[in-house]
Amino acid sequence: MDEAGIDRGVVMTIVDAPAVNPQALELIAEACAEYPGRLDAFARIHPWYGQESLRLLERAFGLGFKGLKLHPVSTLAHPAGEETLRLIRAAAKHGAPTLFHCGDEPLATPLAVGRAAAACPDATIILGHMGGYFHVDEAIEVAEAHDNVVLESSAMPYPVKIAEAVERIGASRVLYASDGPACSPRIEVEKVRLAGLAPEAEALVFAANALRILDGVR
Repeated sequence: MDEAGIDRGVVMTIVDAPAVNPQALELIAEACAEYPGRLDAFARIHPWYGQESLRLLERAFGLGFKGLKLHPVSTLAHPAGEETLRLIRAAAKHGAPTLFHCGDEPLATPLAVGRAAAACPDATIILGHMGGYFHVDEAIEVAEAHDNVVLESSAMPYPVKIAEAVERIGASRVLYASDGPACSPRIEVEKVRLAGLAPEAEALVFAANALRILDGVR
């Protein structure tokens, strides 16, 4: 983060709680506590555990987490399935966003996640990776159709599509992200700069939008 000029970032586990590590939420909370003001936590949770999933999410917010992360590829839970919608709605009650892995795989395409956005209009839905390599245009179209959808730029390889997204849905609904450590935060920063945005729009994409979303959590 220091090398990339990033003051504040979001972290989460790479597995879906409660799998593998029953103390996954505490692991992330402790990491954030080591760097106060620099790291914010999202809870990556498997929707199929019913009330246990909801309990984990509430526990996460009690620990100061700022959002929910859902990964339909690893959970095989449809974005618009009722078990998933329950979690999204629970997060929204806290004013917290839901970040989806959104790419080229089944269950994770923008149209699939768009169904969740339509079902939960009061929730902020972030399309992580902005549709991946082959569904970027679809991601922009979904964001045009649903005002509660935000596009996140990490691991999507086309700077010109960041500029197109800003033009079509407005700079206030496009976010910089790095997907680190899988991707280099510095390269992801340069990708946004290569989009050639106006200074005001670039400032929104790099920081102001994320701060508005993160600091809205109750």
